[in-house]
Amino acid sequence: MFFRVVRHLPACAIVCGAALFSLSSLADTSVFTALDDPATAKKSFDGNVQAGYSAQTGNTSNSSLSADTTMTWFQTNTAYSLWGSARNASSSGVRSSEKYQAGGRSRYNMDDQNYLFAQGDWLSDRYNGYRSRDTATAGYGRQIWSGPVHTLNLEAGPGVRHDEYQQGGNTTKAIAYGSGTYSYKISDTAKFSEGVSVLANDDTTINSETALIVAINKSFSLKLAYDVTYNTKPPASAPDKTDTVTSINLVYGL
Repeated sequence: MFFRVVRHLPACAIVCGAALFSLSSLADTSVFTALDDPATAKKSFDGNVQAGYSAQTGNTSNSSLSADTTMTWFQTNTAYSLWGSARNASSSGVRSSEKYQAGGRSRYNMDDQNYLFAQGDWLSDRYNGYRSRDTATAGYGRQIWSGPVHTLNLEAGPGVRHDEYQQGGNTTKAIAYGSGTYSYKISDTAKFSEGVSVLANDDTTINSETALIVAINKSFSLKLAYDVTYNTKPPASAPDKTDTVTSINLVYGL
């Protein structure tokens, strides 16, 4: 499903990496928080790349590696986005976490406040019980606020999700999708954002990201984020319902 969407698109320690501080380009890959409204875009392309590595040796031995990217192309009434992330961690030579994700999204503005969207993503998170998870959704969005200080948009629509579990077996289910993304421009160099998405059926997944982004200079910014994933019925191999990640990222713009 995800690859059908992509074919229609155009061509911890502080994480060091590579996105120009932009109030419209930073995104989490579980909750798409990039503000992709073509009506407010100041250029035809916006994107960022982040990559980082940390390691500790001595009495304890552990390491972590992460990489993220978000890219959005803007036209008069449409926006197309691609995103991806990779994260893994090990302790005493034993892998303890491994998560990969990629997705694509399109948005079409019908007028100043109403738009249509379609998106799909692929997830592999075997330490949380999922060998793979494919999700595709489409529907209607409403741009409640368009800035420059406050931005808020709400989305809803139907979708489908296919899960393949690490211990074997798979399911394919229809889902109801809903999301909300809010941002507040605190100053010319700081922004707060909150994003929440819900994939609902008898096994509901809720994702959220709370973030603060502060510019260091014209090329770099710091992003402090707290991400939460909650599953009402997690796989048997990973029974905890809530998974959280706290991160501090140094971001450089494309």
